[in-house]
Amino acid sequence: MDLPELDLAALDLTTAHVADACIRTGIPVRTATLTPVIPGTRVSGRVLPARHAGSVDIFLEAIDRSEPGDVLVVDNGGRTDEACVGDLIVLEAKAAQLGGVVIWGLHRDTADIRAIGLPVFSLGANPTGPLSLRDRAPEALSTAEVDQWTLTTDDVVFGDDDGVLFVPADQAASLLAKARGIRDVERAQAERVRQGESLRSQLRFGEYLASGLTFREHLRKIGGAVEE
Repeated sequence: MDLPELDLAALDLTTAHVADACIRTGIPVRTATLTPVIPGTRVSGRVLPARHAGSVDIFLEAIDRSEPGDVLVVDNGGRTDEACVGDLIVLEAKAAQLGGVVIWGLHRDTADIRAIGLPVFSLGANPTGPLSLRDRAPEALSTAEVDQWTLTTDDVVFGDDDGVLFVPADQAASLLAKARGIRDVERAQAERVRQGESLRSQLRFGEYLASGLTFREHLRKIGGAVEE
């Protein structure tokens, strides 16, 4: 699958910009509250799903069929009693030129993962490794569940300090273009605030209060960009 440039840092975008683009184009906003092991890092790439069942062989099998830039998305059911990814898997992912690892569950070996430098996102850390070996699901390498979302290789993932966001790969280019427009308008508004013009003034807030319109209707009317 040919994908557009997805690197949020290179594009000077955030997950918030992309989430706003989803809202404005009617695409479901699929997010999860995961945090980067290395604060300030970002991740982006095609989803490479893997459902953990108590053994790392599923991750090795997923990596073995990966393409450079893929992001290993690990489904461990959101468990908080065990870690399922440690430094060896992260090191293997980096050697295979993956873009990062996203874990619906916990990681361990935090110091070593930070030293490796590959972006890793998870629910947190726990020193305990897998507690049991479970039956491997038939879809273990074709889908991953993250929070309420079912993800496949037809999705791409973006992550930064605000969390992770999943979007359909075939709509990524248009969403990123929309996100750039949102970013540019909001940065211009922020600069005007710094120069002394309040956001209320820019958005003609007094006019809104007297209009009888909803705030979004008012923003549409004047071309505002905070919500529309």
